[in-house]
Amino acid sequence: MYTLVESNTTDVPTAAAAATFNRGFNCPGGAVDELLVRFTLTGVTAGDIDADFPNLINQFRVILNGETVFDFVAGYSAAAQNTPSTLGYLLNSLGPGRSAEMVSSQTAKEAFLRIPIGRNIAPGISRIEYTVGYNALANAATSGTVQWWVRYNPAMQTTTTVGAATTFTYANTTQQVVCRVPQNVPGTLAGVLIQNDATTDTDITDIRVVSQSDFAMDIDQWRLLNNDMYNGVLYGDDDNLGSLTYAQECSGSVFIPLYQLSLADDLRMQVTATTAGTLSMTPVITSGIAGKPAPAQVQTEAVPTNIAKSVLESSGAQN
Repeated sequence: MYTLVESNTTDVPTAAAAATFNRGFNCPGGAVDELLVRFTLTGVTAGDIDADFPNLINQFRVILNGETVFDFVAGYSAAAQNTPSTLGYLLNSLGPGRSAEMVSSQTAKEAFLRIPIGRNIAPGISRIEYTVGYNALANAATSGTVQWWVRYNPAMQTTTTVGAATTFTYANTTQQVVCRVPQNVPGTLAGVLIQNDATTDTDITDIRVVSQSDFAMDIDQWRLLNNDMYNGVLYGDDDNLGSLTYAQECSGSVFIPLYQLSLADDLRMQVTATTAGTLSMTPVITSGIAGKPAPAQVQTEAVPTNIAKSVLESSGAQN
């Protein structure tokens, strides 16, 4: 069941200045599978959003009943960035089609984000708070809408938490880095998003997950394992209207599948770099749950959703 819980014309990007919006809304209780966010913009100057609408978004946080369930901060982003966005890349690494847009115009935009939550919330009224931060558009002001929908699904199988990033200042050497994971979130690590502070893809050359490999693997090998290399990155490019654009990488970022690594310790890695910079590591944690019926009439055909399984399937590891 889909429920529209928020719609406004305020929380949209503006010209010449970055903007951050904080807002909250109530939603009915039930088995909350995901949040679907729809953005529309009109009056965009051609070239202002060069590729992939989520390049506009530099931070995105969702809090459900006081618990942070999704916490994303971009290592780099810009409205005119002509590459896949890190936010869209992260979401689509959790399952195809979680970030998509209609690539039909350079001046009118329609984009969607599907945020996996997987939470059973008590009957009655619950509260969702969110923060969304945008990069500035260069030209004329735009108008548009932001809509938030809640999808209730009693067949959901996993709780999903995108935790706060750990940052690390790296040097031109091989160094050990530690990604801190939330201590109050049960489950296992489905994967981690590693972002550079620029789109330069040659800064970081090798990554070793200490608990899962005796040797470091270069970034292209990780892109083989997570399926990026097999044209696994799709994004909108307004220079190529009518369809999404295929890519083999999200430059400066890589999603590393961790195959439900236990939370007995923080995530420890070795990173080799060719220069100095700052990287961030965003953990994705899932845990099994038992859904319960939504608070209204429901369909009789179950639609199981399982983010842990989606990450595994995307990596091609089952083949």
